Formats: sequence, C-alpha cells, structure tokens
Amino acid sequence: MKFVSFDFEEKVIAGILVQDKVLPIGSNSELIGYILPHQIEDLLEDWEHTIKISNLIIENYNNSKEVISYKLSDLVLRAPVPKPTSCRDGYAFRQHVMTARRNRGVEMIPEFDQYPVFYFTNHNSIIGPGDVIVEEDHLNQLDFELEIAIVIGKEGRNIQSSGADEYIAGFLIMNDLSARLLQMEEMKLNLGPAKGKDFATSIGPFLVTPDELLSKKISTQFGNSYDLQMRAYHNGKLISEGNANQMNWTFAEIIERASYGVTLYPGDVIGSGTVGTGCYLELNGTRALEAKAKGENFTPIWLQEGDLIELEIELLGKLSNRIVKNQNSFSILKKKKNL
Repeated sequence: MKFVSFDFEEKVIAGILVQDKVLPIGSNSELIGYILPHQIEDLLEDWEHTIKISNLIIENYNNSKEVISYKLSDLVLRAPVPKPTSCRDGYAFRQHVMTARRNRGVEMIPEFDQYPVFYFTNHNSIIGPGDVIVEEDHLNQLDFELEIAIVIGKEGRNIQSSGADEYIAGFLIMNDLSARLLQMEEMKLNLGPAKGKDFATSIGPFLVTPDELLSKKISTQFGNSYDLQMRAYHNGKLISEGNANQMNWTFAEIIERASYGVTLYPGDVIGSGTVGTGCYLELNGTRALEAKAKGENFTPIWLQEGDLIELEIELLGKLSNRIVKNQNSFSILKKKKNL
C-alpha cells in the first residue's frame, strides 16, 4: 500500500494511492462507518487500524462502490509525513564512509563496524517534492544525499533487532540536502552537522508499506534488507547508482540502537545515510584524486540555483526537487566575530 499527503482546502491530508488515483482516508472512512483522522501523523498513532480501514476503502474502490477519489496528477504532494515527531539519519553504507574518508586522506574508522550511529536533524524542516528554498550560504557547495528511510509505526523502547522490523510503518526516499561549506566549517568544533544540514530534508513521494517490498526482501539474523536499485539524476543526467542491499547495518539494528533507553514514537523518521557514490562530496573527491593521478585539473560539481535533483528508488518512486534561492537571503559565513 502507498500513502501520500497532499494539499486540500488549505490543509494537508493523507490519502491512499491506487494506480493514478488518490483516495483520501478521513473522508472515505466515514463512508464505511468509521472515523479516521485526516492527517498521516494522527493515522500513524494506530497504524494497524489505519491499514485495516485503508484495505476496506481500496476494496470498495475496486468494487466500484461509493469512494471519493482524486487524480494524482491534479494534486500538490507534500512530504508523506509532513510533521515527523523526530528525524534521525544513520550512517549505514560502509562504501560511502570509507570512500569519503579516503578522499580526505584519513583511514577508515574501525568503530563503524562495531555499532550503527546516527545524528538528529531538523524534523521541522522536512519537505516533500517540489521547490527547495535555500539561502545564500547553502549554495556554497550544495549537495544531495541519496538515501532510503523508514517511518516508525508503533511506540517502542529498548527494541531488540530480532523484532524491530515490526515497528516499521513504511519506507520512502530521503534526500539529506547538505550545505558542505557550512558543514565543514562548523564540524571543526566536533559537534556534528547543524547549519549545514538543518535547512531542508526532502522525503517522499510516497510512504510504501513493507508488504509492497516482499519480493525484494532479504532476511538476515539482524533484520531485513532489501534489494532495491537506487539512482540519482542531476538535471536529467544519471549521476549515481547503488542498492539498498549494500547497507552494512540493517534498519532493525539501527532501531535497536536508537531505542536503547529511549522511546521511539509513531511518525519518527530514520534515514539510512548515503548510499555509496550517492553524493557529490564523495563523487567530487574520487574524481579529484583520479584527475590528480593523471596530472589533470578537476572542477567540482555542486547543485546550483534552478537545478533539478531527482532521487529514484525501485518500488518507492521518484523524489524530485528544484533548487530555488531566497532572494532576501544573506550570508552568515561572512559574519565572523574577531576577538
């Protein structure tokens, strides 16, 4: 089952995607004698019940019974979960970590293979398909990050990885947009990314339930992995390819780590981290080393104002964003205090 959130009468409501039609959940639940919320964040509070009623709505639609529906092409989609309760981003792809470190001239960190890590990003800056409004400093080495993400579907604490997959409501594409110059400047202080990451994280276009991915599931003793092709396109040009099965830490393992001594809530979003070759930071670094070895010059590539960045994951759709500069923005990189 696929879920979307879309603009409707100055609100953002949730619907079920069936082929090219969207069936609003709240309104259609009333037609069959149930009262379900209109927003996905509220629907996630009792996800099992939401799935049950959604199946009844789809059944009515397939049987040509009374159902409210809209054409997908007529709707403005938002992030499938517009207001997550939190947003964590992992570091699960070893290839990305190893290559990025090699390109910086440092050894692979052994702790990567000992436990999964993540950082918190700004859950109030979640966006979906469409324009990404950025400031002047964000356009200094603006980067994409090709990731797969999950949404938590039930509350849990100290969740063991052996049962953690049961807490996943669904999967979606994540673009962890990154302002690299800001990020590199502030991380010298060893507090992790902040202004380099907190301005926008794009997710969508659909929230896809685990049953839709059964044909691609790979069962392991540490939770499920998925054989899903991942691609990125910059202004229509293919620039990155990978696969979700290359995650060295499963989402189940990340959930176990994240929930240790902490409660996870329905609506929490957790990203995988960047797939290998899934960002310009990695691609530029590799190409720069190759050019240097050949005695050639290399000009790094970054996202620019007006560019289109599209991330595609098999069975999860394509997430498209256009980079738009805020015309009233200013620079904080130029405002440095001299003591």
